[in-house]
Amino acid sequence: MAVRDEGNALKSKPRLFMMRREGNKPHQWIWYLFLLPYLIAMLMFSLGPTVYAILLSFAKFEMGIPQFFTAGFDNFIEAYTHFKFIESFTNIAQYSIVAVSSGLIGVLVIALLLDVRQDRSTGMLRTVYFLPGALSGVGAVLLFTFILDPQVSVFGSVMRLLGPDLRSIVQAKNLFIIFAFLGFYLGAGTWIAIFIGALSGVSQDVLDAATVDGCNAWQKAIYIKLPSLRPLIGYFVILAFAGNVQLYTEPSVAGGVWFAPSSYWAPNQVAVWFAFDRGNFGAASALSLLMMAIGLICAYFVITKTGLYDIERN
Repeated sequence: MAVRDEGNALKSKPRLFMMRREGNKPHQWIWYLFLLPYLIAMLMFSLGPTVYAILLSFAKFEMGIPQFFTAGFDNFIEAYTHFKFIESFTNIAQYSIVAVSSGLIGVLVIALLLDVRQDRSTGMLRTVYFLPGALSGVGAVLLFTFILDPQVSVFGSVMRLLGPDLRSIVQAKNLFIIFAFLGFYLGAGTWIAIFIGALSGVSQDVLDAATVDGCNAWQKAIYIKLPSLRPLIGYFVILAFAGNVQLYTEPSVAGGVWFAPSSYWAPNQVAVWFAFDRGNFGAASALSLLMMAIGLICAYFVITKTGLYDIERN
């Protein structure tokens, strides 16, 4: 009799579970309230400005008032055929390639080294790497100037002995390397902390099994720990590329401090020049839409090639 009752109870559990799920259906809309603040912010500060930029890119301006859908593709032609367009996108392409590749390699190497080195100094080193993130792009440019300019640097005597001064270092051909170095200096600490947090989640049983099989620390880092960071590597590439394409502060400030960058070193500077020097907000919007399209295409490429969302679902 007990066996029969137990069997009936087991059969009734799925039905009871389905009844509970059906009973919760009227309240499932509550979960969408958690998305509401993000959706409002995305509509106000992302989708809304994007739609308005699309409208402005097809508009002419009379006395500062946009006349929508009257310009056709004139704004796109003016923006994309201007000599500043080619130069600025060449600069930002060089900078993005160097910054993303060197930044990714540097962050991975440091994170793996800190994960292997598990002692009292590890926490202090994490803090040291994280501290430069408190600086802004303006502060990094000024700090770089203070270090390399022999006239104000505490290393001025050493710089005079070496020969090169700030003006010989800060040249147009070197700017993308300098900005990549500054970007790594400012943002590496955050990603190092993220990667170390992900590495701490690697199963210790798997690492112990690898040790039993004869793997050393570097083999475990390369063949076990590094593949576990694959989703975060995809996020890093997407976010780093999106941030690099939008570079504006560093070349703008450096133009006043170093007198080397022009006012159109980066595409954002060209967009600002079109908008506020030429009064052509349509051409500025056309450039902004192109940068957005490049970012979306690169993000799609990274997601599809790395299987980023497939890894998360698995």
